[in-house]
Amino acid sequence: MAQRKASVNRSTKETTISVSVNLDGQGKTSIKTGINFVDHLITSFGKHGMMDLKVNAKSNDGIEHHLIEDTAITIGQAIDKALGSRKGITRFSYASVPMDESLAEASIDLVKRPFSKLTLSIKRSKIENVSKEDLEHFFQSLLQNLNSCIHLTVKYGDNDHHKVESAIKSLAVAFRSASSFDKKQKGIPSTKGSM
Repeated sequence: MAQRKASVNRSTKETTISVSVNLDGQGKTSIKTGINFVDHLITSFGKHGMMDLKVNAKSNDGIEHHLIEDTAITIGQAIDKALGSRKGITRFSYASVPMDESLAEASIDLVKRPFSKLTLSIKRSKIENVSKEDLEHFFQSLLQNLNSCIHLTVKYGDNDHHKVESAIKSLAVAFRSASSFDKKQKGIPSTKGSM
């Protein structure tokens, strides 16, 4: 069975991003964006998704929004590339993950048709010095570039940090399950014979 690894480099006037991923790893991560909370979220995604993930992201224009957006885009593209034809995978999964008083749910279909529905329910304008809109955009950019159908919803919670962290963890756990190999699945998991 071929190893599901991929590397993607994205270089623009705004940012320079490199991402490497091994979907069949052990959750080892090395994340360097220069934004602590974003590093924390990506680390959680790799750890709980049980994928080895290395991210080096540098801003070329000093604008945090561009750095957050391009990092999420590149991670999504690398994972999509690593999934390849998606032959033999489970394809569908969901996860409900609590973080103290907060609860988030993720439902995933790893079909190659991008659609995402995101509800983070963030109330504060900033979490750990990252703006609400940039955090929402991080998730939107990641989901769109995974080339999959994903519904990610924070069901309830009081603490915005906990809401966002439960969201990334539920996404990771659902992705880990959906991308895992199904021993009974001999080909592409679709009645069409193609994803």
